[in-house]
Amino acid sequence: MSAASTRVPQQERSRATQARLLEATVDCLVEHGWSGTTTTVVAARAGVSRGAQLHHYPTKAALVTAAVAHLADRRAAELRSEAEALPAGPQRLDRVIDLLGVAFTGPLFVAALELWVAARTDAELRDALVPLEARVGREMHRLTVALLGVDERRPGVREAVQATLDLLRGLGVANLLNDDTARRTALLHTWKRQLAALLTPDAGPPDRRPPAAEAPPGEPAYDRH
Repeated sequence: MSAASTRVPQQERSRATQARLLEATVDCLVEHGWSGTTTTVVAARAGVSRGAQLHHYPTKAALVTAAVAHLADRRAAELRSEAEALPAGPQRLDRVIDLLGVAFTGPLFVAALELWVAARTDAELRDALVPLEARVGREMHRLTVALLGVDERRPGVREAVQATLDLLRGLGVANLLNDDTARRTALLHTWKRQLAALLTPDAGPPDRRPPAAEAPPGEPAYDRH
């Protein structure tokens, strides 16, 4: 057997091992929280040796941030796939907000909350988490813009999109300890009507400001956490 053909199965096994570790990490964060998510517990849950776990992710911070990044990418792909079935027209905005609302109450959000709280007093975790959260925030903002089919060059659109994400994040936190479904549904019903009005194109020319990632110094970058 050639060296090249031997490497392919090895690479596949390595990817499979990493995937099991990342999925197990998110499950542990949701079930046991930050303090209960140890690398030993994760390795056992994933059915992976301690040595293999350390080979791929030598520290707990590296493991948990990789797990959240993995799940964020997977959830973004799922949202895009689910959005393909959404209707065009006035109902689309309502359905997009409902899809995003699920994202801010699911396992990714719960796992991320565990890390946010822990990172406040854990410098190593904070250093790993801050750039990840900035990337996830930008990608979620871009995804929301794409799902809604709006033009961020128009004044107020960028802010309206970010306000929507901030509202959903806050409602997700409120739902963490108690089922807040009824209040969240009522608030989102009202916000959907307001958001539809904010996103309705006007007769004026589009705002030619650069997107937030390229904004000049002094201008707020609204597509970040």
